[in-house]
Amino acid sequence: MAAGTLYLIPTPLGESPLEQVLPEETRRTAARLTTFIVEHPKTARAFLKRVGTQTPLQQLVLLELNEHTPAQALETLLQPLLRGEDVGLISEAGCPAIADPGADLARLAHRHGIPVRPLVGPSSILLALMGSGLVGQRFAFHGYLPAKEDERMRAIQELEKRAEREDAAQVFIETPYRNPAMLDSLLRHGKPDTWLTLACDLTLASEFLVSKPLGDWRGSHPDLQRRPCVFVLWRARR
Repeated sequence: MAAGTLYLIPTPLGESPLEQVLPEETRRTAARLTTFIVEHPKTARAFLKRVGTQTPLQQLVLLELNEHTPAQALETLLQPLLRGEDVGLISEAGCPAIADPGADLARLAHRHGIPVRPLVGPSSILLALMGSGLVGQRFAFHGYLPAKEDERMRAIQELEKRAEREDAAQVFIETPYRNPAMLDSLLRHGKPDTWLTLACDLTLASEFLVSKPLGDWRGSHPDLQRRPCVFVLWRARR
């Protein structure tokens, strides 16, 4: 029996109308599937209700995969695919397997010869980089920086060095409630001529995306409290 296909289904970054951020093919694929691997069933059901699934919501199979899922459980999650069933992998927001526990499942699927098909949808990381005006030819994504102030300071300084040495944009994110502390650290420990992009609430009506040197951010910056935000750093080579 041929294996099913693992579809990586992006979700909106907020309450944007689906037709504005997800192509019809992505929505149509999500609507026909009956088994999904999700981070949180409640938010996954809310998304699938908006999609309008062909199968009633209460009859869908939702299998959980999050940061607490043990590695040995991944084989179990693949069983529907190995039986020939197509399965959708859904992230909480944006693209699955990017800063997301779904990456481990996609890798294991490849090991089993299961087709993995990424579908088109919003990625806050790429949208932030696109809009930053910084170096899109070379960039690195670092996930979350350390939460402790001294470790975060060293991480920021290392990113500045790497950005200048490699002429590459350095992209990272933060838990929304810690955004103000992250920005404060950047302003206190970064060099004035290091460029910083703040990209918040991407694809939403409240979207904010501005790039300028750190020195120009000091004394005037947006309220980032509890807003999904992507940070991009870059320094010109000397």
